[in-house]
Amino acid sequence: MEVNQYSIVLAGQDPASGNEAGNGVQCVVISPAEMNSALRTITLAPLCPDTGDYPTRVRIKTGTKQVRIALDQITTIEKKRILKVIGDLNPAEVKKVKSVLKEIFID
Repeated sequence: MEVNQYSIVLAGQDPASGNEAGNGVQCVVISPAEMNSALRTITLAPLCPDTGDYPTRVRIKTGTKQVRIALDQITTIEKKRILKVIGDLNPAEVKKVKSVLKEIFID
């Protein structure tokens, strides 16, 4: 399965629990396509409920729900735990994610 940077994916939470869709968490892919194709791992930030206005969390809309990308909870997992690709961030959301990542890791 090809996974692109800034795609929204459903990832299995626990490698020991199998790949049932009910055991998944929605995440945004942070790692670039070059890394995703070369490595067995992928770097993600989980989506969480839209509660609180934290500077490290970016609000997005998925379907009819507002959620936040928890950029303070970035993790790396094996690609085999990706259950499916759900969609992609829009350009405005990508710009905001890049800005927050720059603030966290560079500035």
